[in-house]
Amino acid sequence: MKLLKSKWKMFLYACSAIGVNLLNLMVGSFLCSALLVGGFGTNAIANQTFEGKDLVVAGGWAAFVLVAKIIDGVIDIPMATFTDNLRSRWGRRRPTILIGLIILIFSYAAFALFTPNTAGVSWLNTVYYGITLCIFYCSYTLTMVSYYATFTEIVDNEQDRNFISNVKSVCDIVYFIIGYVVVGLILKGLNIRYVALVVLPLVLFMLIPLFMIKEQSTENGVIRENGEKEETVNLFKSILYTLKNKDFICWMVVYFFLTFGVQLYLGGINEYFSYTGMSMMLVMIAAFAPVPATLFLYNGIIRKKGFRFAIQYVLLIFALSMAALFGAYYIPSATAKKIISIFGGLICSFAVGAIFSVAYSIPSQLAADDEARTGISHSAMYFAVQGLFAGIASGLATGAVLVALKKTQTIEFMTLISSIGCVVAFAFTYILPQSVVNLGKKNKELVNIEEKVER
Repeated sequence: MKLLKSKWKMFLYACSAIGVNLLNLMVGSFLCSALLVGGFGTNAIANQTFEGKDLVVAGGWAAFVLVAKIIDGVIDIPMATFTDNLRSRWGRRRPTILIGLIILIFSYAAFALFTPNTAGVSWLNTVYYGITLCIFYCSYTLTMVSYYATFTEIVDNEQDRNFISNVKSVCDIVYFIIGYVVVGLILKGLNIRYVALVVLPLVLFMLIPLFMIKEQSTENGVIRENGEKEETVNLFKSILYTLKNKDFICWMVVYFFLTFGVQLYLGGINEYFSYTGMSMMLVMIAAFAPVPATLFLYNGIIRKKGFRFAIQYVLLIFALSMAALFGAYYIPSATAKKIISIFGGLICSFAVGAIFSVAYSIPSQLAADDEARTGISHSAMYFAVQGLFAGIASGLATGAVLVALKKTQTIEFMTLISSIGCVVAFAFTYILPQSVVNLGKKNKELVNIEEKVER
């Protein structure tokens, strides 16, 4: 694969997934909730439902969401092997991105626009939306695993991978703002189904990698720069090689609890603010607007202190912001509640960009290091295994805990549980091996040289 050399190409490449991720947000945070009246309660906006009534069996739907998330995680693994080993005249990444994208568009439309039984609650609706959700998540996985795998291949050094990961993180913030702020405003006048159609064309941004990736034909295998033919790794070998990487597995333990805490909050944020009466728009702006600046701070901490210190700082800050939102709910003064919730959002801004960034930078770097040691490329598998851990964590958070909070009308505890998840992740950072602890850290001599160059 031809390397990207210019920063503007790296920037454009990192921005290409914004539409696909927005569709994923729409499904997980809006369309799934729209199947139940009000999402989480009596304060819901009428336009946030499909038909103005419950369409699925709540308990059955919670189970389907959990199953869909787990299937999404499990299917990552064979799909990763498929894209790693694909032999075609168009290469191995472009075909799988295109196939996944086409299925994703059709499954998204099927979920958002069609209801088998509009009369009300039915198992027919529950099963239909459950199956459609599984198809959507599987196609999303195929598209994104193939795309993320190129992060290892499209550049050849840690600095450029971090640059792409940071830009991708900022883009994640952009689609979150579009999803939670802009879409939230539009929902005051339009039904969620129309809004779902409005954002659908943004998925075409994903065509950028198809034109930018310069892949050679892999019909006769992948030829390395040194002229050697790359070894094909089957499903079981790829899994084995990945799981044998102790650095990566230790990171997965931390990432599991991090994902649980973050996804519980992000998956229920719309209903949380509706239920608690706090201003979602103000909190989201406070949390997301400063992210480019806070990412700069995060990267500075990594260079001087290493990855573990930086991720510990991120986890504690996110836990603190969730605790602030939890406490704000119990304050009777509306003005004080607003001030504290905005303060919680500002604190969160120091963590949220970094949380998104590590999801791309760490597995891509560990995969590149593994390839350098072994000479075997299976970078997609790293993102697939990470996706499995994230899928289970997210499924438990949004499919079990979130629905339980909804049915018991205790949604205010969502932020507290989210905070606890991040504290547990913090505790497990002490199992990270030294190679991960010091990842990204530069020695003092190199830092001094860079500072002189900058001056």
